[in-house]
Amino acid sequence: MMLQRCSELQCSAMSKIYDEKVKLRQHYRSMRDKMTPEYKHSLDIELASRLLCTREYMKAKTLLAYVAKKGEVETRGIIHAAFANKKQVACPRCEGEGVMKFYLISSMDDLVEGKFGLLEPDTSKCRLLEDFDKSVCLVPAFTFDPQGYRLGYGAGYYDRFLSTYKGTSAGLCYASFVKWDLPCEPHDAKVQLLVTDRYARHTADKI
Repeated sequence: MMLQRCSELQCSAMSKIYDEKVKLRQHYRSMRDKMTPEYKHSLDIELASRLLCTREYMKAKTLLAYVAKKGEVETRGIIHAAFANKKQVACPRCEGEGVMKFYLISSMDDLVEGKFGLLEPDTSKCRLLEDFDKSVCLVPAFTFDPQGYRLGYGAGYYDRFLSTYKGTSAGLCYASFVKWDLPCEPHDAKVQLLVTDRYARHTADKI
């Protein structure tokens, strides 16, 4: 009876977290939609500048970068900067349920529309990245908290990847979107670096 009671309490708690995440996604999606293109562009430039000045980026040999979709922190400028800085660039490709792999690209022409309408590497042109030494992974989300937890899209691709990733994970988020204390589940992965249009800080630091 006690075990059954505990299980019921755990299920109730998980259900509450799930419901809260759904509401938060709706909230931050609405915030994205209200941003004017001009204002968003100005924030993207500030954020990219701060990322490119971090020690982690400057020392990195390889940049793992998602290609932003509508509303996300823009990454195309960052990708072009990485090419100009003579770094390797790898972009993610969704392969199977919750499985994401990174492939090296030599230009934006190596990308094709893939799952969820995202631009992904064309595997007929691109080589699978297997060496993640000295790499930085840019992580998208609706929002992050100062501890590095994120509210993603619910599919779990980045949580699974980050659970075994040995490089530096960097969350990209507009400062006004950062939430102090996000609801978390055991499988939620943290990022090590939080980069916004106002600051770039390790998530162990107090904000």
